[in-house]
Amino acid sequence: MPETNLAQTIEAIDDSSFAYDSNVKFLLADKQILARILKYAIREFKDMAVDDIMDSIGDDIDVGTKPVDAGLSNMGRVKVSNTEDNIPGEGKIFFDIRFTAYHKEKEMKFLVNIEAQKSSDPGKLGYHLENRIIFYLSRMISAQKQTEFYHSDYDSLKKVRSIWICMDSSEDGDSIEEINLNRDIVFGNKDNSYNIDLMQGVIINVRSGKNAGDSRNALVSMLEKLLSQISVDEKKRILAEQYGMIMTTELEGRIQTMCNLSENIRAIGIEEGIEKGMEKGIERGIEKGIEKGIKKERINAIERMMKAGAAKEQMALFGYTEEEIAEAEGILCAEA
Repeated sequence: MPETNLAQTIEAIDDSSFAYDSNVKFLLADKQILARILKYAIREFKDMAVDDIMDSIGDDIDVGTKPVDAGLSNMGRVKVSNTEDNIPGEGKIFFDIRFTAYHKEKEMKFLVNIEAQKSSDPGKLGYHLENRIIFYLSRMISAQKQTEFYHSDYDSLKKVRSIWICMDSSEDGDSIEEINLNRDIVFGNKDNSYNIDLMQGVIINVRSGKNAGDSRNALVSMLEKLLSQISVDEKKRILAEQYGMIMTTELEGRIQTMCNLSENIRAIGIEEGIEKGMEKGIERGIEKGIEKGIKKERINAIERMMKAGAAKEQMALFGYTEEEIAEAEGILCAEA
């Protein structure tokens, strides 16, 4: 597939303070991946074909990072806009990924939030993740006032789903959990068949590093392969052959960027850690690796923009400095 101007500039989205995490979010926001998450994590979509689910996902995919909207293809379009939820008197929260999905057969509209969570350990977080999920679901409900319904038309509330991908499960901890509203009759025999499935939280527990394995669950297995540290070519082969994904320019670019950052962080961190021979040395090495990896990716992105004919003013709009542009020019001149 030939490289397009978009494909050559797409990695300009990376931000220096959280490039790796941001790239993971954009990778998860690819429509091919979102469709598979919906199919295996939200019951209403389980019987739909992946292609049909992709068609049901709106173009309002919001990713909670700072980049300028680069307008990706219909296969994996990401719209970066305001993922901040600011309700007067309730404070601000930021969602990782938000989008809408329409189930045509059931005539349902879903408001979906996906969060990439490094840890679900209360000891590390300082709170229980379940409580945060309930808070997010509640905000997604209350935010519909004056947008999805008006006055007292509460039956027009749309279903909300908050899906949390947690990446620190133990060797045998791969699992999917659901958090639901339930109706229980604690006295009497009142018959009420109204289904209160308005809110649902889903926790997808995946393994990484030495704990990773071959999960028997299709979604967990796909996510573990997607987020693993295997080579770029092997990852693309597995995603294409085992999970039927089409390697678009956007998806390949995201996979390449994530793997490059991961390799730089790991390699330089290990090297520094060996030299220092202590935990602090490893931490400093990881920080140094992040800095070097981010710089390398930014220079590479500028080079691709230059080859695509982008002007310096356009590069500046992506947040690149004059020094970075000059460095990329020097590298290209030396290679000419």
